Amino acid sequence: MSTTTPSLPAVRGAHRAWPDHAAVRRWHFYAGLLCLPFFCWLAITGSVYLFRPDIEAWLDQPYEGRPLEGPRRAPSAEARAAVAAVPGSTFSHYEPPATATGAAQVLVLRDGLLFRVYVDPATLQPMKIVQDDHRPMAVLANLHGQLLLGSGGSLVVETAGCWGVVMILTGLYLWLPRGQLQWGGVLYPRLGRQGRTFWRDLHAVAGLWISLVTLLLLLSGLPWSSAWGTYLTWARGHWAATQGKPDWPIGGMDPPTVSSSDLAAADSMPGMSGAEMAAMAPAAHAPHEGQAGGPGPDLRPLDTMVALSARLPVPRPLWISPPARGLMDWTISSHVQNRPRRVTYTVDPANGTVTGRTGFGDQNIVDQVVNVAIASHEGQLFGRINQAILLLNAAGLLLVAISAVTMWWRRRPASSLGAPLAAARPVFSCLLAVLIVVLAVLLPMFGLSLLVVLAIERAVLRKLPRTRDWLGLAQRGA
Repeated sequence: MSTTTPSLPAVRGAHRAWPDHAAVRRWHFYAGLLCLPFFCWLAITGSVYLFRPDIEAWLDQPYEGRPLEGPRRAPSAEARAAVAAVPGSTFSHYEPPATATGAAQVLVLRDGLLFRVYVDPATLQPMKIVQDDHRPMAVLANLHGQLLLGSGGSLVVETAGCWGVVMILTGLYLWLPRGQLQWGGVLYPRLGRQGRTFWRDLHAVAGLWISLVTLLLLLSGLPWSSAWGTYLTWARGHWAATQGKPDWPIGGMDPPTVSSSDLAAADSMPGMSGAEMAAMAPAAHAPHEGQAGGPGPDLRPLDTMVALSARLPVPRPLWISPPARGLMDWTISSHVQNRPRRVTYTVDPANGTVTGRTGFGDQNIVDQVVNVAIASHEGQLFGRINQAILLLNAAGLLLVAISAVTMWWRRRPASSLGAPLAAARPVFSCLLAVLIVVLAVLLPMFGLSLLVVLAIERAVLRKLPRTRDWLGLAQRGA
């Protein structure tokens, strides 16, 4: 993609200011060419993921409403039955059922993989065993954020998201009315028009109304991504107020675990309480890396923990986990998608006494902002209204994409891609250079991909006449 600015022939000595609409259209065209296929995919998969709690409750319904065939067994017995059902595994955590007769969901760890075992509460027979990241909503989350390609897929989605920021900013500039202000075609589409004007209105007006929410979605998704998430983790680790590990996955990987030295320094870390460290630390019983199986924890305190969890204000789904490495207390922690509502309690297993509590208010400001952003991104921050806004936004994204493709298809020459031509005499602009540098610093994958594209264009594409002409890299008037 060329950064040169196309313009109509100018009078000698006349000032040609940047940015002109032709130059911005060029950036907008190439950014949209890269982003829109991914945005359609993200809109569709994200719309389904908005209803993850509802879908998972529906999928688990056959295991929640079963009549008991006898007295309910103790949670510790359910946990032992789950470990026995997956040979070579160790206990990870216990999720109490949503109903009094529901099956317990016990997660066990084997060879670094979590397996979810649904245990009949009366007979202790395994009703279902599934690898946890193979559950439908976990697969959908992988499709949405990593394209089933792991960290590499996360980088692809992140790059598309970074160029999406460019697409939105250039689109808003092109939307700005020129000349006499008219509401039609600016704030609402002129549905009575036909042809290009009709499609242009749909594209511009829909793009305007979804621009803010889409921009917030792009920015709130960055902490999860491979490059930017690592970038943020590195930056937040340089200030005492934000020390500690993030509690959200980065690039499709689970949050990094806490070392023994971290645990020893827990009290000296501002904003990092013992309860928070316990919730984030690896379990004491977990096998060492590369080992299959390992010594399991004493599961007898689980009975006390489950009874206590029913009395504590912990939003479901909740995890009851054994002591972390270097600690003695069990943890009862909420994993509700509305992250600001999450809370973690540490409990002394000897007497069932709560020894610590960590909630949203105990987090540092960076983690609070990120967790609020993630909850809103997943449609859980303010309930059904949040979901409705994001559903409408997803529909708007699809409308923008359809109208963009229609306009492009109608006007493109038969022998070329239809990109705006570059100028024969480019205009240098300090403002353009500053904007690019700022975006490259804030969005590293934008800067890196821009350098790669420019290098390929200069070194290869411009030297292939047919390819150059088809891509619209030929300069106007050259």
